[in-house]
Amino acid sequence: MELDKDLAARQEARELARRAGQAQHVLADFPQEKLDAIVEAVAKAFSAEAKPLAELAVQETGFGNVTDKITKNQFASETVAKAVRGMKTVGILRKKAEERVWEIGVPVGVIAAIVPSTNPTSTVCYKAMIALKAGNPIIFSPHPKAVNCTRRAAQIVAQAAESAGAPAGSVGCLSVPSMAGCQELMGAPEVKLILATGGPAMVKSAYSSGKPAIGVGAGNGPAYIHRSADIRRALSDIARSKTFDNGTVCASEQSIIVERSMESKVVEEAKRQGFYFLSTEEAGKLAKILFRPNGALNPEVVGKPAARLAELAGFTVPASAKILIAREREAGIGYPYSMEKLCPVLAFYVMDSEEEILRKCIEILDFEGAGHTFAIHAEDEDVVRRFAAKIPVSRFLVNTPAALGGIGATTGLFPALTLGCGAVGGSSSSNNISPLDLINIRRVAWGAEEPKQKEIHSPELVELLAQKILERLEH
Repeated sequence: MELDKDLAARQEARELARRAGQAQHVLADFPQEKLDAIVEAVAKAFSAEAKPLAELAVQETGFGNVTDKITKNQFASETVAKAVRGMKTVGILRKKAEERVWEIGVPVGVIAAIVPSTNPTSTVCYKAMIALKAGNPIIFSPHPKAVNCTRRAAQIVAQAAESAGAPAGSVGCLSVPSMAGCQELMGAPEVKLILATGGPAMVKSAYSSGKPAIGVGAGNGPAYIHRSADIRRALSDIARSKTFDNGTVCASEQSIIVERSMESKVVEEAKRQGFYFLSTEEAGKLAKILFRPNGALNPEVVGKPAARLAELAGFTVPASAKILIAREREAGIGYPYSMEKLCPVLAFYVMDSEEEILRKCIEILDFEGAGHTFAIHAEDEDVVRRFAAKIPVSRFLVNTPAALGGIGATTGLFPALTLGCGAVGGSSSSNNISPLDLINIRRVAWGAEEPKQKEIHSPELVELLAQKILERLEH
């Protein structure tokens, strides 16, 4: 029975890739205006379905909450549409008169897109819009835990795209979720690029496929509250970020780190804002359910609210508790609070000096999360400059909720749900992935100057040539 499922998944992947390949030949000839109209139609249709899609995602996965998933769906449609409006992706992008070079945008071709269970609908809209904006068909591989909501999202996108003139097959989605089908899709000859958003195993599989891939690593960003920070605002930003969709955004903070001189003020304000500091016993109980024995995050805790997490761990917290926070000193294997936790749980580090804080932040990120995101709350630009030169991340956020700032909702970064981690994080890009990451640049270059004839400066050579000419005349 399992073999039949895998065969069906492989066959479906091949058929979707074939249809997408045919669609690519049509999309490749579309001018910018037609691609833009398709993107606008997708954004409008998806935004109109933001609420039912959010409800379906929460019902199917059990992750997050409906209110924030509606916001994610609106972000992936309306905000992304606004960001790409007026962006040139195909045809002549730029003429460099002095160098006599033209830059022409060319679609990369069919894209295979892996969709995570934490953002199973918003990721579909976002990836489809940036792919279509660049003239590329896209095929989605849903997570087994979110296949129905992801397929529904893909259907809405496909119908909207085709109604605006996109060829059939421009947007596809596997209906049989399996690793066999996903691998078949990634290896299909028609597929030219893989957009991988998911767990480490899936991202590694994408990079091992033999195809160009844009994958993302784990987020595990510390949040440093500097002594120059507005403590109330800093903790408000962290609370807003870490509770957004119950902590399922990978850019969200995973730890708070402060100098010892700031400890009492930060703890007092944090408690006032609904941070619940775990006792040693409670922290031990919660740690046992956060991760599986092999170190993988327990899916049963992902996207659950604080009260539910405490209940699962065997203790109770006040109704006012928004975030569970445990004191920690070290980072690495055996210290679960130093790892990425896709739920409203934080580690709390107190260090003796700023230099120790810098070293600890680097240690945490080197263990997990290098290349992803870091947050600092400070008014002192010197400390921002100093840390920005050393912290190994692609998104260094200042005075903003990390979950929202990292994806570009509260910062000037491109609005994205795929966040590259650069080489330090094992990723091929450090960008918030946009349509410009999904095109090739063809450069047309003219010769800069006429070739010059070689001048003869050697007297001996001139004499030799003259002698040869005389010999010819004599004969």
